Amino acid sequence: MQRQNYISMIGRRKEWLELQSYNDSPKAEFIALYGRRRVGKTYLVNQFFESRFAFYITGVIDGDKSEQIAAFTKGLRAIGYTGRVPNKWMDAFFLLEDVLSTKLREGERCVIFIDELPCFDTPHAGFVKALGHFWNSWAQQHKQVFLIVCGSATSWMIKNIIDNHGGLHNRITHEMHLHPFNLCETEQMLHSRGIQWDRLAITQIYMALGGIPYYLEMLNPTDSVALAIDRLFFGKDATMANEYERLFASLFKDPAPYMDIIRALSSQKQGITREELLRLTSLTDNGHFSEYLTNLIKCDFIRYYYTKGKKIKKTEGLYQLTDMFVIFYNSFLTKPVTDEHFWSTHTNSPLLNSWYGLSFERVCMAHIPQIKRALGIEGISVEYYSWRSRKEGVQIDLLLERADRIVNVCEIKYSLNEFTIDKAEDLKIRNRCGAFMNETGTRYAVVPIMITTFGMKTNMYSGGIYQQVTLDNLFEG
Repeated sequence: MQRQNYISMIGRRKEWLELQSYNDSPKAEFIALYGRRRVGKTYLVNQFFESRFAFYITGVIDGDKSEQIAAFTKGLRAIGYTGRVPNKWMDAFFLLEDVLSTKLREGERCVIFIDELPCFDTPHAGFVKALGHFWNSWAQQHKQVFLIVCGSATSWMIKNIIDNHGGLHNRITHEMHLHPFNLCETEQMLHSRGIQWDRLAITQIYMALGGIPYYLEMLNPTDSVALAIDRLFFGKDATMANEYERLFASLFKDPAPYMDIIRALSSQKQGITREELLRLTSLTDNGHFSEYLTNLIKCDFIRYYYTKGKKIKKTEGLYQLTDMFVIFYNSFLTKPVTDEHFWSTHTNSPLLNSWYGLSFERVCMAHIPQIKRALGIEGISVEYYSWRSRKEGVQIDLLLERADRIVNVCEIKYSLNEFTIDKAEDLKIRNRCGAFMNETGTRYAVVPIMITTFGMKTNMYSGGIYQQVTLDNLFEG
């Protein structure tokens, strides 16, 4: 049955094979699985183990200590416990040891799944300490044990479990970060649900929802992209109306500074430096600010990428929003919109076309492996970064510096048909490449490439582009 689940699984093949290898190991395993809300963590675990757990519990969102222990006790009762409700977490885990000790079988995995783990960590309750003691004193002594903990609060998972400096220090045997779907996986999921949109339409909905399985499940086969977006975001009682606040509240105990950073980044078309971000947010430049940025990166909300001067500057990079849903929300939903058919009304308007153009750049940034494959350089070491001119106000959002001594300047263009390079665009490309060569002093060959939705139209100016990447290339697995 597990083989059949693997065959029918949309995406997650890499993670499935990792779980299989961990499950087949001859020792006790402790897996920490994390990723943003709605990305499909619980679904993956349930599918892999076919919901056959020796013990399974999930945390109570916003629950207090007594409610969390009550949920834990309910899980104990489901596997045979008949005693009282414990008062302390240490006692609760002692009871779990007693019950599971009677269920250990040679050659059979004893799978313990604790979902929404951060919920259990209420103030001064001692949950993490008790969990650490449970693993150190009992679980790791039994090779049958497969403990998997899961949580959407990525920053909490990393700080308290993966990078724990107490009883759980270096106790995690494997960590797994579940990322959103790429375009290929999104297409597979939509097709499996009977949604037969073309790739431009899939890319457009990807720009609004990102590759989040839970969001994609809300789409209907009878919808167009415009109708779907109106129904989810702008219609009366829109399904996604409150998702933004819930998303940040589920991830961070104090979401305000994170939302301030997101708001500042959403106001910028290109990536910005740490110093610029501090000015826009008025937050204090200290360790907390660094922690906010790190947590947002680990939650797949933003990315940090390098810049180029005379050499690649890894300490002077730029921060940029990457979560498609978060970008969409901050672009269109931070102010009340009374038109319930806003997206349909503005189809093909300059407002939406401009937004699609900027969003397509973000989509390309999220598909670097596919771009490399299309260029035939997947086997070559490549550094990718951005560049800002200090003299001419020119910025190049994506450059690929290749080990074969070529720098590809990526020109990214969203178009509803073949893109046409005219005289003015040809001059812009030449000026950007020239400025880059002059200011960086690179000795590599600087070669522009075009990344478009439907390719380029051949004309007298297209000869300067030696390679191109299309939307179909981005959909490669």
